[in-house]
Amino acid sequence: MVSTLVWGTGNVGRAAIRAVDAHPALDLTAVLVHDPAKAGRDAGDLAGLGRPLGVRATDDVDAALGTRPRAVVYAASGDIRPDEALGDITRAIRAGAVVVTPSLYALYDPRDAPPEMRARVLEAVAEGGGSLFVSGVDPGWGNDVLPLLVSGLAGTVDAVRCQEIFDYSVYDQEDSVRYLVGMGQPMDYEPPMIAPTVPTMVWGGQIRLIARGLGVRVEEIRESVERRPLDTTVSTATMGEFKAGTQGALRFEVQGIVGGEPRIVIEHVTRIHPSCAPDWPASPDQGGAHRVIIEGRPRIEVTVEATDEGGNRAAGGNATAAGRLVNAIEWLAEAGPGLYDALDVPLRPATGKLGRSHS
Repeated sequence: MVSTLVWGTGNVGRAAIRAVDAHPALDLTAVLVHDPAKAGRDAGDLAGLGRPLGVRATDDVDAALGTRPRAVVYAASGDIRPDEALGDITRAIRAGAVVVTPSLYALYDPRDAPPEMRARVLEAVAEGGGSLFVSGVDPGWGNDVLPLLVSGLAGTVDAVRCQEIFDYSVYDQEDSVRYLVGMGQPMDYEPPMIAPTVPTMVWGGQIRLIARGLGVRVEEIRESVERRPLDTTVSTATMGEFKAGTQGALRFEVQGIVGGEPRIVIEHVTRIHPSCAPDWPASPDQGGAHRVIIEGRPRIEVTVEATDEGGNRAAGGNATAAGRLVNAIEWLAEAGPGLYDALDVPLRPATGKLGRSHS
């Protein structure tokens, strides 16, 4: 059994606790929280399992890492604290742990990561003998292993398009929805998510991973952005009103240029209400989905819809991110020290889980 620490109990961390508990080769031995109010609570309670797991959360990092866990699922956010997150992660690697995390965008493609960041990780690996794998859903399996897998069904491939299509009214992070993505903001507001170069920073690594998997070279990466206002004021269950005339939909592309053409495209289509931008791509039931389109012969389209925590699509996406990471731990523990990417780490089947209920 691989002793495993889950660090963070937010949207991804809750799902990670459930995934570790369900894995026949992993043993949940510790849970780290930032909020002192969560310290002392049982992991099963924090994860919404409805039953205790016998592991009490702690906010003492020294004590948690002092137990020398073989693996760490780092689920704390790195969006606005990348340096602090990198410090936490390298600390765990130095303690000898296999670390899996969605929290550092620059390391989804570690070969092209900033040299100083890559150097810090490799130094920690050399010192402590741990390892690191950074992945998620989007960026993550939705635009690395899935499109490459589906491309293997085609006779010819002209272009690869990966889409995330989501109704953000169900997303449980109001600050991100309103201020990072810009929903409900005046149309002259510039959302940080689509500021020039930011989409490339977040998703450019995925473009390069797909290109490497297909054996082609990306000549450049381009960005395109489109926004639409709400025609009428809409009300959401968790975030209140979004007023008419403010941003109600956002669509952007990160394009990998191959042979002078956009051959590898990662596209996001997000709305706060389905009435906004109805001519843009939509998921089958308007809730949210990840889609891969292989333009070629034959043309192939695969749509993945995931739900969790009472049918919530955002929670379903977070759970698949946690699943990709947690299910990689056993392979990483056997593979040895190193810095890995999605082309190194296989997508593992749910061996030993069929018919086992943990909820």
